[in-house]
Amino acid sequence: MELFSDKWMKKFMIEWNNEASLFHELEKISFNSTIAYGFDGEDQPRGFIQIENGKATIAGAYNGEESNWDLRAREATWRSWMEKEMGMMGVGAAYTTRKLKFANGDYKAMIKDPRMAGPFIKSFSVMGRV
Repeated sequence: MELFSDKWMKKFMIEWNNEASLFHELEKISFNSTIAYGFDGEDQPRGFIQIENGKATIAGAYNGEESNWDLRAREATWRSWMEKEMGMMGVGAAYTTRKLKFANGDYKAMIKDPRMAGPFIKSFSVMGRV
């Protein structure tokens, strides 16, 4: 299945909502956001997921949705992160070496807030279940 395709994103939404440690933590802080995902060097993201109070409510192929976060990396890099869960150090290293880019969103604000940082890291392992 093509990474970040409509079908892939819909399965990701199901897995997101099946991972209590992800959505419950975000629910506690009333996290609402639209997160886009794509490949480094492309003009626009490939897919998006909308989160309301921690739960994924809409997901699919990107079609111009306004996002709060737009995460980009090479396809091989995404796949490697999905195979092996990254910890805080791994995310920090990916960001500083520019393997993970934020086309939109404030990485520093997110990573400094442990209420958001833990679920952010968890989302990568959830991707691996798709």
